[in-house]
Amino acid sequence: MYYVYILRCKGDTLYTGITPDLVHRMRCHAGRLPGGAKYTRAHPPVALEAVWRAEDKTDAARLEYGIKKKLTRGQKEQLIAAPEGIGIVLPHLAEIPYTPIAGATWERCLEGVFYDGE
Repeated sequence: MYYVYILRCKGDTLYTGITPDLVHRMRCHAGRLPGGAKYTRAHPPVALEAVWRAEDKTDAARLEYGIKKKLTRGQKEQLIAAPEGIGIVLPHLAEIPYTPIAGATWERCLEGVFYDGE
């Protein structure tokens, strides 16, 4: 199981990432654990905007790439507003069963209480 996520960072920028452990990765981005991305060290996250579950790393990487490299800022905001709309914003990924995860927040991940229902 892998997760693809979009963070809203300081300066109202967006960062997209992939991880098999969402809580651990959010703690890394927050500076509570070693690691994290160079980008989020310079632009600290303020909110976890959207999360999707993918069955394997390949499918997760396809979604991450699509969001990072194929979407405009406006399309990313559209996806944040309607996370179930991946097939609309990225039609070439419509057949892959990405599951939007409701209730995942920056605060809950940092507290270690994230649970996606699996």
